[in-house]
Amino acid sequence: MKKGKIFIIAIILIAIVVVGCVLGLQYFNKDNKNEVSKIEENEITTETEVKKMSEYRIEEGISNFDLAFLKIENPRENMIYSPLSIKYALGMLEEAAEGKTKEEIANILSDYQIKEYTNSKNMAFGNALFVRDTFNVRNEYKTLLEKSYNADVITDSFQNGNTINKWVSEKTLNLINDIVDDENVKNLDFALVNALGIDMEWNNKFFMASDLNNITDENIKYECNYSHINNTNWMAPNTVSSNNFNNESNKVSGMEIYATLNNYDIINDLGEEYIRKTVTEEFTKWAKGEGREYEDMFNGDYSDENIAKQAEKYLDGSDDSNYTSENGYLKELASSYKDVSYSTDFSLYVDDDVKMFAKDLKEYDGTTLEYIAIMPTNDELEDFIENTTAEEIKDLISNLKELKLENFNDGVITEISGYIPKFKFEYDLNLIDDLNKMGIEKVFKQEEAELANLCEEDGTYISNAKHKANIEFTQDGIKASAATMAGGLGAGSWFDYIFDVPIEKIDLTFDKPYMFLIRDKSNGEIWFAGNVYEPLSWDEDETAPEFEY
Repeated sequence: MKKGKIFIIAIILIAIVVVGCVLGLQYFNKDNKNEVSKIEENEITTETEVKKMSEYRIEEGISNFDLAFLKIENPRENMIYSPLSIKYALGMLEEAAEGKTKEEIANILSDYQIKEYTNSKNMAFGNALFVRDTFNVRNEYKTLLEKSYNADVITDSFQNGNTINKWVSEKTLNLINDIVDDENVKNLDFALVNALGIDMEWNNKFFMASDLNNITDENIKYECNYSHINNTNWMAPNTVSSNNFNNESNKVSGMEIYATLNNYDIINDLGEEYIRKTVTEEFTKWAKGEGREYEDMFNGDYSDENIAKQAEKYLDGSDDSNYTSENGYLKELASSYKDVSYSTDFSLYVDDDVKMFAKDLKEYDGTTLEYIAIMPTNDELEDFIENTTAEEIKDLISNLKELKLENFNDGVITEISGYIPKFKFEYDLNLIDDLNKMGIEKVFKQEEAELANLCEEDGTYISNAKHKANIEFTQDGIKASAATMAGGLGAGSWFDYIFDVPIEKIDLTFDKPYMFLIRDKSNGEIWFAGNVYEPLSWDEDETAPEFEY
């Protein structure tokens, strides 16, 4: 590609499949019904139980429920799941339940309302109830799902998974094609399914070292170095060495993060007279030394008078010399004041305990998703997760700062540099055990489940609940899916005087395990949550060169 003609598009494919509250099994028959112990109508949930359940009560934005699976499982390995997926599943299941079974679910869902998102080529959403052709589901329940959840009600023989898999594939933009296998389906009588598919781009892509010869000015200001002052080069690495991750190689592949925000008014602070005097003195020293190589500039005249004349041209600008810019040194020096430059758009927050990085995806049909990475710098990630509440995470998110001058200290140049790794992995939640610990138990017990709003058959319960998720995070974007089943001054010796200026540096390198959230920016709804212990190792076949950092 020629310079200025790059068309790299960051495509983010997020597919969330919720095969929710699946699979009510009919283990009951006439011979064993009498063996089932029934729940006493006067059974009272204790205050301790209510307190246990209510701490996971779903609230607007991020709540303890969204972080609960991170806390309960908290493995020292890569993890991903979708709280939104599980909420959809629980919502439809609650409609089927009654009595203490419904109460347990309601203590989690509380007044939570399922969000409505617009179907388009970038976002696809759907709900469905699949029913075995020999199993009777109440018409009232079917109607409720159709009206309240816009659900499809589909009758199937359940001899194989073709019907469910085809529907899920369509609703996830063909990203997930085999959510259930044939043997699994044969053991089911019904399946509640929620499927979501998302295809989005980064708002501004990550600029990579491999893009050096393919730069455009569209949506990105990559020139983060300023003329005549001592800020460092803008380029960050494509690899970082770290022994803190679990990967076999200590070289981790990833994307650079860089920005400068110039709140230092050098002309006003040092004074133009001081700058002219200093630069003229240094220019004179250069002219009588290395500057003698530029005879056509001085026309062989190295008198103090001529040197002073050329120094003035250098300072103020002139278009009659090959060695002074039209703007001149002083104008170039002043031009960077109030400049904001960056390698990609992002927000950040750094204190003594954490580093945070956030980046937006493009808005589609009124929805903007945001990726947030949170790395504890003193604690181990598992300890941080265990001891941090949703309210504390919410406070941290509120501290995120956009790349705006007013958000950073005056009288300095703020230089932000860092690196965030790529990663790709999948994870299975222990969903039944996790929900049990949160207080949802009865729906998974044959002798206690109350699903009378779903069907008339005694003993109907949720025998199988699964949640699978995967994610790929690169410079191009994010690909993710989830399924819930419940059921560069150049070379040479030309003169330049570099002023030392006050620079405040912020290190935003993610070189330890960290957690992440992907949320709806408008309402805080958490779509995905997880942690990264093992990012992608550097691939020697990658085209991007390696840089020292």
